[in-house]
Amino acid sequence: MSKETAFAVFCLENYKVHRALTGKQAVQLFMQHGVFDYLKEFYDVLHSTGHKYIINDIDIYLKSRGVSF
Repeated sequence: MSKETAFAVFCLENYKVHRALTGKQAVQLFMQHGVFDYLKEFYDVLHSTGHKYIINDIDIYLKSRGVSF
């Protein structure tokens, strides 16, 4: 597994818990709104931050794409 893939899984699992989603719901959300691509593109910056920062960043990213919680 590449370091980017491992990071994406880490983000997915933490976000799933943060939003009380099932694994399937979280994967669908990430795929539908390009979160996996976003995480891959900005891996160099994001992987050096804490999980709370990453979760907040994903929330901001999703809200900018019209997702409401």
